[in-house]
Amino acid sequence: MAAEGHEVWLKDAAVFLVAAGVVVPAFKRLRMSAVLGFLLAGLALGPYALGGLADRWPVLEWVTISSPEAAQPFAELGVLFLLFLLGLELSFQRLWALRRAVFGAGGLQAGLSAGAIGGACLLIGLTAPAAVVVGLALALSSTAIVMQILAEQRRSATPVGRASLAVLLMQDILVAPVLILVGFLARDGGADLGVLLLEALVQGAIALAVIVFIGRVVLKPAFRLVARAGGRDLMMAIILATVVGASLLTAEAGLSLALGAFLAGILLGETEFKHQAEVDLEPFKGLLLGVFFTTVGLSLDLGAVWANLAIVLGGLAALLVVKFVVVFIACRLFAGGSVMALETALLLAPAGEFAFVILAAANAGSVVSPEVVAIVSAIAGLSMLLTPFLGAAGKRLAAALEDRGGTPGADAALEAYADLEDHVIIAGMGRVGRAIARVLETEKVEIIALDRNAERVAQTRLDGWRVYYGDASHPEMLDRAGADKAALFVVTADDPDKACAMVAAMRKRRSGAPILARARDAEHARRLKEAGATHVTPEAIEAALNMAGRALEVFSIPAEAIRDRIEQERDDEYARIER
Repeated sequence: MAAEGHEVWLKDAAVFLVAAGVVVPAFKRLRMSAVLGFLLAGLALGPYALGGLADRWPVLEWVTISSPEAAQPFAELGVLFLLFLLGLELSFQRLWALRRAVFGAGGLQAGLSAGAIGGACLLIGLTAPAAVVVGLALALSSTAIVMQILAEQRRSATPVGRASLAVLLMQDILVAPVLILVGFLARDGGADLGVLLLEALVQGAIALAVIVFIGRVVLKPAFRLVARAGGRDLMMAIILATVVGASLLTAEAGLSLALGAFLAGILLGETEFKHQAEVDLEPFKGLLLGVFFTTVGLSLDLGAVWANLAIVLGGLAALLVVKFVVVFIACRLFAGGSVMALETALLLAPAGEFAFVILAAANAGSVVSPEVVAIVSAIAGLSMLLTPFLGAAGKRLAAALEDRGGTPGADAALEAYADLEDHVIIAGMGRVGRAIARVLETEKVEIIALDRNAERVAQTRLDGWRVYYGDASHPEMLDRAGADKAALFVVTADDPDKACAMVAAMRKRRSGAPILARARDAEHARRLKEAGATHVTPEAIEAALNMAGRALEVFSIPAEAIRDRIEQERDDEYARIER
């Protein structure tokens, strides 16, 4: 091939970007996870499929990946951001709210699945460290695929959605300790396994304490300083610095890079900048994770799979059966009824994306041989491809059982933690926003507030309000504030252009939802009405009417007459706004 050096890298980048541009829209149209698309694209374009035919047909070099190893640094960066975003989602408040299902169903599932799979691996001849790693890797399910399926079906708040989330949260918590353990196994392969487990837990706790201390002292003030300076570019820079810096700290301590990114996400998730970080990273996350899953597909050796086809298919069947049974028992005991547990078990029976992360680390540390990694990766990849189909089968089976008299139920403890609904989203927590929030709070109304002023967010959070730094004109921020189930939107932002943009974004998101907005004057009020506000309160008009009423009192005009005259003038002013 004529292309050499940097030209090969650029050609591979172009092939990946074109594949991503085709894969993501195609799989979205098919209502399937883009993760599966990237896996299949990597498999098809890699050296074990079309890329292996390039010697016979040179033209294929221009439409396949010639240098898979060149993408590895970007794939590792994708893993860091995957774990960082995972940490953002694992707030301590959320874990505590779902504690029974997370630590009950999730803990039981992870322990029994890893034990059963690891025990089977020991019986077929794997070493104890390799069996432990394979058992832990395959015990995890795909957060990316399962939650996307549930979100697309708008079932995240159903009993199945909440039970799946609880189990996945526990699995996600285990990722960091498992990576620590793999690191220790790679470093001290001959040591006692129990000692290594204890050492992994202790060292992980120390790393967590150091990073939490640094995060509490430095992280929040730094983000507030950047927010005051303004600009999404600066916010993106400090987010990247946080991820990379925390990863380097854990790497220097002898732990994994991924652990630092995970801990950084947890720390930032406890601040008011959580949602803004998610929104800013969203475009990059998809591309970086696409690189990672494509490299996973590139590494799947079809020849090795074919040579070990009976082992791969037998392992796949055993994995699905074992995890189905374990998840069903765990969810039935800790999360709800039998029908719900059955559907959840089918969704979570396949392996997940972290299996590849764990296996790659184990392979790099010579804990698991390349031959075993190839077979286990094939089992994990094939099981992930089956996730949408198993989810659809579970949904149909659950519906059929309910029609025959079954009940989907979940126990009262889990039902109490449904996703937030019938709440009020307030955009702007200045004096007007806080006054509205205080009145609503007297009626026990749930409030989620967004504000673009970092100092104001910090102060109102100290007062006990659930306020987050972010721009309510961004659909992603509305999504994270629970816009789909909000009872009311209130816009009190000072900036007229930004207030109109917020109203327009809310109206686009919810065509029939009530939107109350505060305007500076009549012209601003007209613009807000055009943007889709249900009711607009012009500050200047209300101030003028209030002053006019006080002025009439000076002339001893009866209070009833004053009210009538003020109301008439108010009606006239609002009528002019409507015209």
